[in-house]
Amino acid sequence: MTGFARAEGKDSQAAWTWELRSVNGRGLDARLRLPPGFEGVEAPARDLIAKYLKRGNVQASLTVTRTGAAAGIAVNRDVLEQAIHLATELSHRLPSARAPSVDGLLSLRGVIEPAEHEPTAEERERRETAVLKDLDMAMVRLAAARAGEGKKLGDVLGQRLSEIETLTAKAETLAALQPQAIQERLKRNVIKLLEAAPTLSSDRLAQETALLAAKADVREELDRLKAHVAQARELLADGTGVGRRLDFLCQEFNREANTLCSKSEDVELTRVGVDLKVSVEQFREQIQNIE
Repeated sequence: MTGFARAEGKDSQAAWTWELRSVNGRGLDARLRLPPGFEGVEAPARDLIAKYLKRGNVQASLTVTRTGAAAGIAVNRDVLEQAIHLATELSHRLPSARAPSVDGLLSLRGVIEPAEHEPTAEERERRETAVLKDLDMAMVRLAAARAGEGKKLGDVLGQRLSEIETLTAKAETLAALQPQAIQERLKRNVIKLLEAAPTLSSDRLAQETALLAAKADVREELDRLKAHVAQARELLADGTGVGRRLDFLCQEFNREANTLCSKSEDVELTRVGVDLKVSVEQFREQIQNIE
């Protein structure tokens, strides 16, 4: 979700520059910095950003510089009146003081200012349209920059999924090769049941044994892990904004890995389960970077 883009434009009276920066974010948060007089572009600019992006914190800054010739000069009469009033007051207090000249008063800073060209409603509309067109160009560039980063992240996520897939296959092999461990666990639990209830009926004992066997079986967890890997690959190949769905899928990965570890009676299987949790966490960290 990180990227940078820039676009420039101009007309006969002004030049402008859009600068866009995007970083990671859970949702879409667009922050605009607009100069005075361009408040009218804020709403359509937000709609334009939302058209291209679904997630990320985006900062969009618009800088406008006047390039056309000044329309003339203007006298700031408020400042001039203040200067005259101050000069008159000083002349009463200091009779020997020389009266200010006209050119002296006009040379004071702020008395004479360049007259700004006030655009008509039609000119303002044309300029806002041009500014938004350049924002659209900047968004195309930003989306392309994010897509380039996304391609690299896609390769990394594919590697993480391959690790998860390999560990799942290893766990499946270990679980299939360790029936003795499950049987030993069942024997220990059955002995405990008989010690706690010597008069336990054979039917109840069979029920408890079946329940313990079901609890020790990790085939469902392994099947779901394989299904989650396949679904994650499909989402990555989709090419659209899938960050939220992959984030949710990571929760499912973690749930299955935790259950695998809790059911395991074998040291090697437990170690694989821990490695699986590490790979899932690494996968989740990268998911935060994509839309």
